[in-house]
Amino acid sequence: MVHLTTIPGDTSNNEPLGEGNAKVDIAPAVQEDAFTTSVYGSRFAAEDLPKYEMPEREMPKEVAYRMIKDDLSLDGNPMLNLASFVTTYMEKEVEDLMTESFSKNFIDYEEYPQSADIQNRCVSMIGRLFNAPVGGNDDAVGTSTVGSSEAIMLGVLAMKRRWKNKRQAEGKPFDKPNIVMSSAVQVCWEKAARYFEVEEKYVYCTPDRYVLDPEETVNLVDENTIGIGIILGTTYTGEYEDAKAVNDLLVERNIDTVIHIDAASGGFVVPFVNQALEWDFRLEKVVSINTSGHKYGLVYPGVGWVVWRGAEYLPQELVFNINYLGADQSSFTLNFSKGASQVIGQYYQLIRLGKHGYRAIMNNLTRTADYLSDSLEQLGFIIMSKKGGAGLPLVAFRLDPKAGKHYDEFALAHQLRQRSWVVPAYTMAPKTNDLKMLRVVVREDFSKSRCDQLLCDFKLCMGVLDKLDKDEIKKHSDFIRDNQSHSGRATHNHHRFKNEKHSLQGKSGKTHAIC
Repeated sequence: MVHLTTIPGDTSNNEPLGEGNAKVDIAPAVQEDAFTTSVYGSRFAAEDLPKYEMPEREMPKEVAYRMIKDDLSLDGNPMLNLASFVTTYMEKEVEDLMTESFSKNFIDYEEYPQSADIQNRCVSMIGRLFNAPVGGNDDAVGTSTVGSSEAIMLGVLAMKRRWKNKRQAEGKPFDKPNIVMSSAVQVCWEKAARYFEVEEKYVYCTPDRYVLDPEETVNLVDENTIGIGIILGTTYTGEYEDAKAVNDLLVERNIDTVIHIDAASGGFVVPFVNQALEWDFRLEKVVSINTSGHKYGLVYPGVGWVVWRGAEYLPQELVFNINYLGADQSSFTLNFSKGASQVIGQYYQLIRLGKHGYRAIMNNLTRTADYLSDSLEQLGFIIMSKKGGAGLPLVAFRLDPKAGKHYDEFALAHQLRQRSWVVPAYTMAPKTNDLKMLRVVVREDFSKSRCDQLLCDFKLCMGVLDKLDKDEIKKHSDFIRDNQSHSGRATHNHHRFKNEKHSLQGKSGKTHAIC
């Protein structure tokens, strides 16, 4: 997700630390600068690092490296960020492969045919993992993307255009397309609907149901529905929505609409831990599936994948034949130039680990998530997520109202932040009575040992909060939010784009969860 930022004025370069004070400058050097001792003996160590305007003169490469490295040291530790699904560990060998491919422009088939072929191999392997039809007259097709957001955009575009073409051929109006989906969708679904002018029809969650209801979903379908979005592992609780039930109802009622499966998180989990679950191209109404290589596909960000059941579900007018760089090629993407590194990283993981390796990792993550779930339940939390491979390897939980705690999930998240853990607190989807929850994502590098450390800090933080009164907790949480959390201290957002009211978050207070 790209962050909008304001371009500050010239005065921002010389702002003092406190209002009403003059900016303090460092004393001048007593001798002529010569970069012969160390980075910190040079004049650059005593100057402001350029922030808003490109400097006039160059600096030595060693200095630029060290200054930026020092700046980045203020970032958090990715291994302690339990909010994100994104991969934070890869083997050195694949890191070397990816580094060696930084300069390759993946779109240039004539110059880098082997890199393009590696993408094709990945599409084939992933398509087969999803039981895509092969060997017929209309084989499945797919492509790589920069992530599931782009993949979902492409899936929605294909569904909309196919619906529009059908309506035009029948001489019917095509100006009011809609899409049916759960209110627990990730924000990229809202973006796709908004950007491509498709009405959103939501199946709302309830205080005791955190996924869409199949019956209610199918009841919302009408002649203007371009398709239904089904989530294989919701962002909040990790629960798998019932694609088979929706598919069977559509078939039973002879309703001519299609399903897109958002398998951003679950696409590389379910095939290895829950093979009996029918969610993919085995269901006749499923026409497209996306997944994120940089989540449980075990690749650094950003790479995603989208596969269509057959070429008929990808309207030809959306595909462009490009010979710009010397070789004719078919392209269906939202961008053009793209590095080859992430695709190569995905291929490495697929052949290095194989099905057995992925199965071993995903089963380990599932067992760790179950262990964490049982332990948090012993600490008095209500568990909202599924266990035993029935959901993603994560734990969603909340405080038990009967426990009479005088603090909420957000206060506990703030307290854990003091111990360097990023454990997000969320407000659930609309119409769940403003239900609050915490969520821990179990990734590949989250071992049992680190899990035990987290549990110890949970006990510690709850003990601290139990000793504080309500006013002290509020002051403490407000202080952390406004002064210690990076989002609270951020000043780059343009005032015009704050407090929007057009999204589910803006309308209902639902948190747009981190992916």
